[in-house]
This record gives sequence, structure tokens and C-alpha cells, in this order.
Amino acid sequence: MPDPPHILVVDDEPQITRVLRTSLSAQGYDIRIANSGEMALEIMKDWVPNLIITDLSMPSIDGVQLCRRVRAVSQVPIVVLSVRDKEQQKVEALDAGADDYVTKPFGMSELLARVRANLRRVPAENEPEAVIEIGDFRIDTAAHKMTVRHSEVRLTPKEFDLLVYLARRPGKVVNHRTLLGAIWGGQSTEQVEYLRVFVGQLRKKLEPDASSPRYIVTEPWVGYRFEPGE
Repeated sequence: MPDPPHILVVDDEPQITRVLRTSLSAQGYDIRIANSGEMALEIMKDWVPNLIITDLSMPSIDGVQLCRRVRAVSQVPIVVLSVRDKEQQKVEALDAGADDYVTKPFGMSELLARVRANLRRVPAENEPEAVIEIGDFRIDTAAHKMTVRHSEVRLTPKEFDLLVYLARRPGKVVNHRTLLGAIWGGQSTEQVEYLRVFVGQLRKKLEPDASSPRYIVTEPWVGYRFEPGE
């Protein structure tokens, strides 16, 4: 029988960590708690999480810094917890490599849905090809590697999932709701800011000129279209 998924919870509020430990353990997850970014990094030296849930507002190493430190060594999914009036900090966390966020105060059902979605990644669709070779791109979905114009580019898990979803539909307009539902789950279909941030990140990494994109093209008010090049 496979081991249950490991989830590392990072928060300096005992009440939050107590609730998360109880609720996540009840779902069968193996939970470790860190009350600081430093402790989280220490735990990860000999315990490999399948997902990290971290608060953003912590002393010393905050959630944004933790995302950057984790992304330097791991592609583990990261869900950040943020208060409603900290929009800029939330965007900074996504830019630093976070995959998802939940706004405090949050319902446990919402958080559990985000946890399941991030552990699941993008589901297979009729056994799609493991390697996508199209235009300027070669994407190895099994190895989680991709090259554009023969140069390897490192992507975060959600950036990779988003690119794969678009690359499997070249030349087709994919609307915002479809993308959000496929990559972040059905509860996120109105969160267009997710797409703005992640498409912006992808463009910085993939496009010769991010200000004039030729691969991920915006269809105003509708969605995005993937043009892989010749």
C-alpha cells in the first residue's frame, strides 16, 4: 500500500496549525508542522513533502522568501495562505514560485479541494502523448522538462501544467474559465488573476520579447491561444 502524501504546514499561528493538522490528518495525509520558514527548510533536509502549505506573514523567512528557497531545490507544489488585503504579497508569492493560494479566513472544504488539485496536477486526457514536439517546443511531460528553440527552460509545476494544457490545443482559443478549471480546479474559475500572473511568468521565460508575445497570444476578454512557431 503506498504511503500517504506528505504535507508540510508552515505557519506561526498555533491555532491555524492545530486546525490544519487535525483536518488534513483526518483525510489520511501525513502532516509535519513548522512554525517558521527556517524550521520548514530544516524539516525538508530529511523529510520530503509532496505539498507545502505556508502562511505569507512570518518573521525572518516569510512565505515569499520560503517559496524562493524551496524553488531553488524542489518543484514541490506550494499553496500559500494570505489575508484578503495583501494582494501584492500574494502576487509576489506566485512570482516566487507558489502554485496556488487560499485567502484567510478560508473554509476547510476549499482548502482541501486546493490540496487535492495540487497533488493531482492536471489529469491525463485519453492517455495523451508523453512527449509533445511542436513548432519551437519539445515538452517531455514524464520527465517534467521542456525546451524552446533547443534551449531548456525551467518551469514551476503550475507553469508547466499550464503550458502543457495549451500546447495540446495549438491554434485554439482556450477561455479563462476552462484554463482555470483545468489547472486550478472548479472553485477557481473566476480567479482570472491566476492566469495573468502565470501567463506573465511563462512569457518571461519563453518569449523572445515578453512585451510582444508570439507563443501565448491573448484573445481579449476571452482567453489565450498557443502558437508554437514554425
